[in-house]
Amino acid sequence: MEKESHTHHFPLKLQLRLDWSEMDMYGHINNVMFFKFMQASRVGFWEKIGLSTGYYKDKIGPILVSTGCQFKQPLFYPGSITVETRVEFIKTTSTGLHHRILNDKNELSAEGHDVIVLFDFAKNEKVHIPNDLREAMEKLETSVK
Repeated sequence: MEKESHTHHFPLKLQLRLDWSEMDMYGHINNVMFFKFMQASRVGFWEKIGLSTGYYKDKIGPILVSTGCQFKQPLFYPGSITVETRVEFIKTTSTGLHHRILNDKNELSAEGHDVIVLFDFAKNEKVHIPNDLREAMEKLETSVK
């Protein structure tokens, strides 16, 4: 999978500065922070496709049902990273995101995967991904190749 990931297009790129407070006692960025970095990119993805506005209007929004991270090499302060994100799949009620975290030398530090379900918070049930949202995700994936 690692070799394959370098051939995919990652349309979303988020630049983040590493902070001194993110270090652990061993002098590198704590593993929990990698999940925070992926969360920042995931929320940026939701904003980019218009998903974050639906919650306030219709009480329909995303729920993270699964996330994982494979750590490749540590990150150190001071430094910066790029979190790259792409849509991995779109199903009836769920979508998957694939993240890469690159250090300031553009080396792969971690790779992560999320599964997100579209959820109706008023009815307390998952809902089908509407065509306009599906089209926004597909359009994002074909942009800037």
